[in-house]
Amino acid sequence: MLMGAGATTSAQMKTEPTDIDISSDIKQLEKMGYSQELKRRMTGFSNFAISFSIICILAGGITSFQLGLSAVGGAAAGIVWPVGVIFALLVALGMAQVASAYPTAGGLYHWSSILGGKGWGWGAAWFNLLGLIFVTASVDVGAYTLFANIVLPLFGVDPTKLTLVHQFAGVSIILFVQAFLNHKAVGLTTKLTDFSGYLIFAVSIILMLAMLAFAPTHDFSRLFQFTNFSGEAGGNVWPSSGNGSFLILLAMLWPIYTITGFDASAHTSEETVNAATNVPKGILRSVYLSGIFGFIMVAGFVIALPSIAEGAKQGGNVFFWLMDQVIPAWLKLPLELGIVVANLLCGLACVTSTSRMTYAFARDGGMPSFLKTVSKAHSVPVAAVWTTAILALASTIYAPAYTTLTTACVIFLYISYVMPTAAGIFVYGKSWKKMGPFDLGPVLYRVIGVISVIGVVALIYAGIQPPNDAALPVTAGLAVILVVAWFLGVKRVFKGPPTLAQEAAEAQGELVGEEA
Repeated sequence: MLMGAGATTSAQMKTEPTDIDISSDIKQLEKMGYSQELKRRMTGFSNFAISFSIICILAGGITSFQLGLSAVGGAAAGIVWPVGVIFALLVALGMAQVASAYPTAGGLYHWSSILGGKGWGWGAAWFNLLGLIFVTASVDVGAYTLFANIVLPLFGVDPTKLTLVHQFAGVSIILFVQAFLNHKAVGLTTKLTDFSGYLIFAVSIILMLAMLAFAPTHDFSRLFQFTNFSGEAGGNVWPSSGNGSFLILLAMLWPIYTITGFDASAHTSEETVNAATNVPKGILRSVYLSGIFGFIMVAGFVIALPSIAEGAKQGGNVFFWLMDQVIPAWLKLPLELGIVVANLLCGLACVTSTSRMTYAFARDGGMPSFLKTVSKAHSVPVAAVWTTAILALASTIYAPAYTTLTTACVIFLYISYVMPTAAGIFVYGKSWKKMGPFDLGPVLYRVIGVISVIGVVALIYAGIQPPNDAALPVTAGLAVILVVAWFLGVKRVFKGPPTLAQEAAEAQGELVGEEA
């Protein structure tokens, strides 16, 4: 086994007093060539909560409301949202299948390497890692925007006078606190993530009930009415277009961006008890519960709008306008403060997930070796935590616009989400014979895999449309750089996961023996 010195083995684990038996988890990890360096402290609920917190319907569901409303009107909530959630659930099903078989940190990279080869895995790692960095940045930019519009006015600050410099400073502070908690207080971080799950449930339910209680009308037919609000009619969120199908595709970015980040359950596999069972459960529960509660919440938004047309004109300010128009002052502030806290905790969970992916990739030689360093005092990949915060902050300099960050993270993440699933379509039952406790079966898995891949291609097309066309050169440039770098030298030096490296070494030994 390829394990570091001083690592905890399954035999040692049995002799140590513990409330929870994690020996089977450690054995499974050892079979894949890894030692237990991170502390397994996460229950099944905690594993679910970290993905649920990153998905955070109080983040994307609110801050990206305009992406749906300013495209097709009320039907964005009643029709487009459920369709987007179903698509996300199909992608999650493919991910859960592989996660159950290979419960490791940085799962997407590891799975892609085993099922599609180390080159495929290397590409998946970079798409996933950059997507995670962008999603961390976009969540914290969204959290800053909410804080600036909700909290700062209480202290006499006019948010309209704040500049990108203020945004950079605010996001810097937010990321510092999140990285500090991930470094020095990982136990507290887990508890805060658990609390975030309860907070999201509570605030979304209260918000929905308040919207219905104080709505000037209860016209449920709005949820099924398609209206073209592109161009000026929708606050210029989207360029003017007469193509209804195209606008529906653009509106789909709203639910799909919101239902993003469920790979966090996979990235924390090595910190989860009974990971082969709890990780796929965490992935799927986070998606369908977010989808259901999110639907109830966003439907409440559309029903409560005093006027759909007037709301669409507000563009990115539509949610704040809605709150001012409908919710009484005594209730508005507590709800808004709950939303701010949920968004800050969402960013906290993003830093956790991204740092685990960074650690796992560096552990296999895909990134500088210092990033795999684990603190003995805290059992945390400290260098990976702080590097995550720095890179997320740097990405806000390149793409300060919230919609550009959200689009880039959706494209990168969903590409990485389907890469292991796509590889599994061809090797299921062949080189990939051993499944985990969660198994869809070959036919259903392949059908879901094909639909997921086709859906991601459509998602990329929607994501590179103006005003987010900057995502096109970034996505294409990354793909070209990865291919060129791979053939110019990475292919020779990158060994991939220990199982692949061991197989390659054994094959090389056999070849040498035959030649002799």
